[in-house]
Amino acid sequence: MRLSLAKIIDCPGASASFETTLDLRDMEFGAIRPVQSPVSAKGIVRNTAGVLTMTGHVDTTLDCICDRCAKPFTEDISYPIDAVLVTEVQQEDFLDENCFLLQGNDADLDEIVTTTFVLNMDSKMLCRPDCKGLCPTCGKDLNDGACDCRPEPDPRLAALQKFFEK
Repeated sequence: MRLSLAKIIDCPGASASFETTLDLRDMEFGAIRPVQSPVSAKGIVRNTAGVLTMTGHVDTTLDCICDRCAKPFTEDISYPIDAVLVTEVQQEDFLDENCFLLQGNDADLDEIVTTTFVLNMDSKMLCRPDCKGLCPTCGKDLNDGACDCRPEPDPRLAALQKFFEK
């Protein structure tokens, strides 16, 4: 979706609000597709002394599988949009992830929302911050309690272990 900024681009102090929805169901994160609900974005673009700044938020619900315990869970997320919109770039080196190039007098909302969403996604999906995961030996979910497995002895202390067995 294109957001026309023609009315505010040469008018310091002016602003334009926006609201859009994207379908990102085909986007993969870690071999799963957690985005099953529409991704909505809402915010405002302001011309502050000739600089176009976009602020707002991106919201959706993720359907995930915990990377530690493999249980499915849902999570409501909200990421901030904080972008600068420019008409031209002097050097490509100065274009960072929060800077977006206008196409004529239009901003590409799909690109901005998708970039904001992807850059803010967690690299690990956890059902809760203190998830203990699964026992590597027996596979028991350690969130439900400890398992009966004995910890593997440290191979560096094997000689000491033999001393105590005598």
